[in-house]
Amino acid sequence: MGRIVQAEEYLSQAQWTVLKSTDCQNATQSLLHRNLGLLYIAKKNYEEARYHLANDIYFASCAFGTEDIRTSGGYFHLANTFYGLQKVDLADTLYTKVSKIWHKYLNEHYQVLSQAHVEQADLLRKRFVNDTGLDEAQEAEAIQILTSILSIRESTSDKAPEKTIFVLKTLVMLHYLMMNSSKAEEYAIQALNLAKKLELSDEEQSNIEELLHLISAEEEHPIT
Repeated sequence: MGRIVQAEEYLSQAQWTVLKSTDCQNATQSLLHRNLGLLYIAKKNYEEARYHLANDIYFASCAFGTEDIRTSGGYFHLANTFYGLQKVDLADTLYTKVSKIWHKYLNEHYQVLSQAHVEQADLLRKRFVNDTGLDEAQEAEAIQILTSILSIRESTSDKAPEKTIFVLKTLVMLHYLMMNSSKAEEYAIQALNLAKKLELSDEEQSNIEELLHLISAEEEHPIT
């Protein structure tokens, strides 16, 4: 809403409360620093944003681990900060890290459903309300993060097209697990076309075609 002054006031109060607390949890400190980081990004004060986002990553790593999706948001926003500071190489490294964290997480869930599809076991083929294992806010964050990285990758796809394909495949799995087959298929076709254009290995193209096949099969015979 552009109410930066009001946001800064609330966050200052929160920061003071955390500083006075002797037993504040790492997750809470991570959340505070992430919001402060976002505040300073909005103010285009990238140096201050970098300080808070580094703290966010530290506390999130203590709470969840360095390779957890809950820590990845800090890496992502820090990458945006480096991007704003014209430190493109550092930003690129962090965007790659974020992509890998989400790919690993989503691939684990995808493999379970993929195997269930092959085995056609009634119990395993039972779909749950949320196949991603994420809540609504986390799903929205995943979409926002990955589509933002995709946009950046596409703008520099001539330099590292394989990175674009990697993000596309990650988005395919995300939307497939969210039961949004049409969007998953759209990203899969985009990834396959790019892989063919670049004449990537048969194995790489086969992996994408396997994703497409599974999506198509589910549209014809949806799991209930």
